[in-house]
Amino acid sequence: MATSGDAWVEQWLSSDRFALYVRKSGGDRKRALELYEWNAKLSAAFLHDLNHLEIALRNAYDQQLAAATLPNDTHWTNKDTARHLFPKHLRANHNGKQVDVNRTPRDSIGKARSAAGSPTSGKIVAELMFGFWTYMTSDLHEKTLWVPHLHKAFPQHTDRRKLHNTLTDLRKFRNRVAHHEPILIAPEARRRQLVSVMRQVRPEALTHFNTHSEVAAIIAKRP
Repeated sequence: MATSGDAWVEQWLSSDRFALYVRKSGGDRKRALELYEWNAKLSAAFLHDLNHLEIALRNAYDQQLAAATLPNDTHWTNKDTARHLFPKHLRANHNGKQVDVNRTPRDSIGKARSAAGSPTSGKIVAELMFGFWTYMTSDLHEKTLWVPHLHKAFPQHTDRRKLHNTLTDLRKFRNRVAHHEPILIAPEARRRQLVSVMRQVRPEALTHFNTHSEVAAIIAKRP
């Protein structure tokens, strides 16, 4: 229960948000606030590392997809090549209606080209969101993207399905971090997933990645 001296905490964070930290702290409100601050610092550290991974992933994919560019295009994000890489593919949605599941990535590329405000391929690639890149390892794209191109960005015999599941976990985790949600459950498991994918996609950068990551140190200091 809030006291007259710390009622500002619920007014600041909301009662529902702070209540979780109070429960995790065994009712100790002082420790709960320390836990909240720890969560905020850990989230910032994770976001730093996730940003590094996202850049590594998108650049590795961009490099491999250069070979997929059609003769009359200059980059794989050009309209014709994008349609070739993400062709119309109908699947039943939760209502049983047939929908083109590749429309989303095609639309994402179109929006990225518009947002870039420039035909520079690097700017277009930078505008594409993390979810776009993680979507590219799904089973839908095994024959069109993974087998001919993207597998080359990873060590030989990399399991696409396992990689995709890990990237999906990290995408969902990144969304929690970006929306300031609690990340109290299994942060070490997420850290290991991050390091694992970074090791696969850009092993030569792993030492730098680990040296500048603060995640492990912050996890160790949990209140």
